[in-house]
Amino acid sequence: MIERDVIIVGGGPAGSTCAWKLKEAGHDPLILDREEFPRLKLCAGWVTKKAMRQLQLKPADYPHSFLTYPEIHAHFKGLHVKIPGKQHSIRRCEFDEFLLKRSGAEVQRHEVKSIVREDGRYIIDGRYRCTYLVGAGGTRCPVYRALFRKANPRAKILQTATREEEFPHEWENGQCHLWFFDKGLPGYAWYVPKANGYLNVGVGGMAAGLAGSKYNIHDHWTYFTEKLARKGFVAHDYQPKGFSYFVRGGVETVRIGNAFITGDSAGLATKDLCEGIGPAIESGLKAAAAIAEGAPYSLEDVTSRSIKYGFVSKLIEYGMMRGLR
Repeated sequence: MIERDVIIVGGGPAGSTCAWKLKEAGHDPLILDREEFPRLKLCAGWVTKKAMRQLQLKPADYPHSFLTYPEIHAHFKGLHVKIPGKQHSIRRCEFDEFLLKRSGAEVQRHEVKSIVREDGRYIIDGRYRCTYLVGAGGTRCPVYRALFRKANPRAKILQTATREEEFPHEWENGQCHLWFFDKGLPGYAWYVPKANGYLNVGVGGMAAGLAGSKYNIHDHWTYFTEKLARKGFVAHDYQPKGFSYFVRGGVETVRIGNAFITGDSAGLATKDLCEGIGPAIESGLKAAAAIAEGAPYSLEDVTSRSIKYGFVSKLIEYGMMRGLR
């Protein structure tokens, strides 16, 4: 049996950030992840100034692909609006591995199947035992599934459906563009350039809204990629992949005993742009503080909106959730 005071399930930004701070506090956490890093991670891949600040990471000190946008170009059915606010784009395959290595924590490749609590400690697959357990394994996190699903059920109306692809492309338009609500999409489509000749494009919307719509996510993908080609942004032989996660709702039961959930396992993506990296980092920091310092663990004050202009943010949220509440 491998014994640790803290085991973190998931090596993404929530898990690696938690491990980083725990190592600084003198703990020796073990990270378990079912995949080898670097690994493919479907995500548009933008990072806020706040997230970089919380990571204590300066752009000049980050050795991989990093591109800064001074603003977001938002398109609302023909209306073009520039939303001020510096944003950065990264490639998740690079960013996640960098944060994981920087944490200094030991990482083992292991797919968690079962978790039981015994004598106040947690036993994972009969192989690992710990006093504190942090769930950072995303939407399908084993810690959420085993310990939190009944206490903190997810609302189906908050689930997204997404298709995207990231690929090498020598783009000419280096700005971030978002198209909201085209053809009734209860969400938006994105064009996110990356440094060193990469591009991420995708469409995402609320799954419940799509289920009651004339067009499914595949139809919206086809419409969007044809639009990109028609407008001269990019023409490509696409091979998209899909994924799903949950946007922010009531974040209530996030700690049971000495078990915690963070990031997408707690459903923390922002209400307007469905951005998950920043909330994952914030929740990882909070979990580390709860373990290392005995701080209260609540995620109520974790960033719930990506856009600082309240009217615009609430307008986008309304458009995505229209008819679902």
